[in-house]
Amino acid sequence: MSRVFGPRRRLRLAVVVLALALVAELSGGATIAGASRAAPQSTAAATVWLCRPGTPSDPCAVEQGTTAVTAAGTETNVTPSTAARSFDCFYVYPTVSDELSANSDLTVGLAEIDAAKIQASRFSSVCDVYAPMYRQRTLASLAGGLGSDQAADAVAYASLAAGWADFLAHYSDGRPFVLIGDSQGAAMLIVLIRRQIDGYPQLRNRLVSAIILGGNVQVPLGHLVGGSFENVPACSSDASTGCVIAYSSFPSVPPSNALFGRPGVGVSLQSGQTSRTGVHVLCTNPAALTGGKGALLPIFATRTQSIQGISVETPWVEYPGHYSAECETSGGATYLQVTDTTSGSDPRPTVQQVDGPLWGYHADDVNLALGNLVADVALEEASYGRKHPST
Repeated sequence: MSRVFGPRRRLRLAVVVLALALVAELSGGATIAGASRAAPQSTAAATVWLCRPGTPSDPCAVEQGTTAVTAAGTETNVTPSTAARSFDCFYVYPTVSDELSANSDLTVGLAEIDAAKIQASRFSSVCDVYAPMYRQRTLASLAGGLGSDQAADAVAYASLAAGWADFLAHYSDGRPFVLIGDSQGAAMLIVLIRRQIDGYPQLRNRLVSAIILGGNVQVPLGHLVGGSFENVPACSSDASTGCVIAYSSFPSVPPSNALFGRPGVGVSLQSGQTSRTGVHVLCTNPAALTGGKGALLPIFATRTQSIQGISVETPWVEYPGHYSAECETSGGATYLQVTDTTSGSDPRPTVQQVDGPLWGYHADDVNLALGNLVADVALEEASYGRKHPST
């Protein structure tokens, strides 16, 4: 049974909050979903960095040795690319804080370190990874159903927006960037793109892609853009840039009250998206951006895995040929259908809906396709370089 990291198990306590809208405002009285747009800030308060290139013990720059394990138990050592990096990645971690306050503090804890290592560090082969600490809504806060606590919502978004402004002002040096977020991190990125990037062509031109998983990016029916963003479309090929990769993974059709894959409900409300008609939740298959079915390349931290009869010595393990994936629309839900393609004799663990069918494979959205996502970013960066030869 695969899990992303231990503290995420307590996310099941937060189900109630996913029926409530996230209301936040960088300054003033409008909600996140409102039409007002604050201009990108040029200065920011001091940022505590979870990941920043060149800092000691950077969890986004850990050793990347990997063992590929097949259905037959065959093991092969894989060495990730170490090509020169001329792109940045900006990562926003999911809900992990078990503090008892409504918002977390900015102390770097084991949960944040674990999240960064498991979800973001693999991208260090294709970009320099930056991740600010932000005063996210805590597990306790979400479990309490604090939908009326607009101050706590505002603190979470404003804290992230300050880290983003600091990144732009002092670290990015005008380089193109990739955005990566999962769960609460995805919801925060939806708001950040809408308020700080979507309406600003110069900054939008630097966006290589945005990986927004488990956040319910929404688009009008039959379209690749609109809904959540006016100008940032879905990624539709390996050559796409300035686009979004978004999905929530399930083993079958999500229940009618699922928290992901359905517009205007569940996690959609965390980013102020309440429209239920005329839109659907975006699904882009990371294994086949042009559409159709593709083979996933799951990559997990070895310490989170239990493989029958096999001892893996590298810090990472990947499972080629274990799953296929295809975007499906059924019963008003749009989701990434993940199918186990191996037999019962396969020694590798299989992901489970450990938080129940309402969540699907939410806890493993990133790692189920981590190899694909890193490869997608590499191809998008190459395409961006061709379109912008001076990069």
